[in-house]
Amino acid sequence: MSMLSVRDLEVRHGLLHAVRGVSFDVARGETVAFVGANGAGKTTLLRAVAGAHLPVRGTIRFDGADVTQVPSHRRVRQGIALVPEGRRLFEELSVTENLLLGRAARNPGAWTLDGVLEALPQLQPIRNSLAKNLSGGQQQAVAIGRALMTNPKLLLLDEISLGLSPAAVDLVYAAISKLIAASTTIMLVEQNLDRALSVADRIICLLEGRLALEGEAKQLQRDRITEAYFGLDRNQTEGVH
Repeated sequence: MSMLSVRDLEVRHGLLHAVRGVSFDVARGETVAFVGANGAGKTTLLRAVAGAHLPVRGTIRFDGADVTQVPSHRRVRQGIALVPEGRRLFEELSVTENLLLGRAARNPGAWTLDGVLEALPQLQPIRNSLAKNLSGGQQQAVAIGRALMTNPKLLLLDEISLGLSPAAVDLVYAAISKLIAASTTIMLVEQNLDRALSVADRIICLLEGRLALEGEAKQLQRDRITEAYFGLDRNQTEGVH
């Protein structure tokens, strides 16, 4: 049985039809990357799985239970944790205080404060610093660590490389590699195709809210992903890299 099963999902922002009849599964321990251009529906889809945006149609089943209309705070307690775009830390709190907020979920598991600091060693020397004084890369690491402190079964990462320097992105993806090695189940939204391909078991490409392509990352040719990403015909993609 899949850890997550999404069927015929439709999500709207007012009159905007952001996600249109999307279906997919995520297996336990799998890393699935969702790619697509701006406005493709990636973030809306992730927020729907997290319970931050309820769908108008379709079903979301997590660990065998129907969570389609379950609010986000209850999904956190069931084991779904979202690292949102923009990080959304409490700027006047320290790194440690932000991390400890994740314990409010009261989920049992292996992720403790010491474990998170070990997995994200860049946080150890700044653990007493205020979040507002951190670099973008450091803030992103704190946001990931706070989600881990909820001991999630499913970790949702939204645009985690957005606005970061290449060096900061390297550190963030080094942390993701550690999580993957620990068999963490991950759904990742990423516009950087190279980054997505470097960590994902499977790629799902969205185009205008619809599923345009799905396949094993190692088997998909880059040209096929590019076609789906931009909605181009095969003979139009020559020279697109």
